[in-house]
Amino acid sequence: MVICMNINLTAKYLQHLRRSHNYTQEELAQKLDISRQAVSKWETGVTVPEVDVLLKISKLYGVSINDILEPKIQPQRITDFEQICTIPKEKLKEIMGQFDTDSLVIALMGASPDVNQFCEKLFPEIDFEKARNEIGRVRVETVGEMQGQIVSMINLEAADRKGGT
Repeated sequence: MVICMNINLTAKYLQHLRRSHNYTQEELAQKLDISRQAVSKWETGVTVPEVDVLLKISKLYGVSINDILEPKIQPQRITDFEQICTIPKEKLKEIMGQFDTDSLVIALMGASPDVNQFCEKLFPEIDFEKARNEIGRVRVETVGEMQGQIVSMINLEAADRKGGT
């Protein structure tokens, strides 16, 4: 199983970059010579910008294309996956709900029993044991990557709120 970039994380990061530079979707679209609808589609995770547009975005914001597609969000709230239990349950469920079941289960494969219990209570509709059995063995790196994406999404949400968005 290969885990690629998380489109939801990329979408939220593109939105964060735009807002942190005080651009509306329309203003950004004009700067990039594209439609406002294209910007909206990126920010909702429907599509990802084409490579030539990614290059323009990276130059505009002073970040690499890799930073856009695989954002490394500075800690705002938590630095480690084990700290997810410190996030209010409603907010955590909203953030983690943006990930598919397999991604959540994979992230939890490397978590403590306490964090696993916490998440199983948070998502009673998911049969975690069945999902773990269906997924089978996963590389440690993949577990760490999924945990990192969840931590990044939590921190990105916190950064957006801190920025007044």
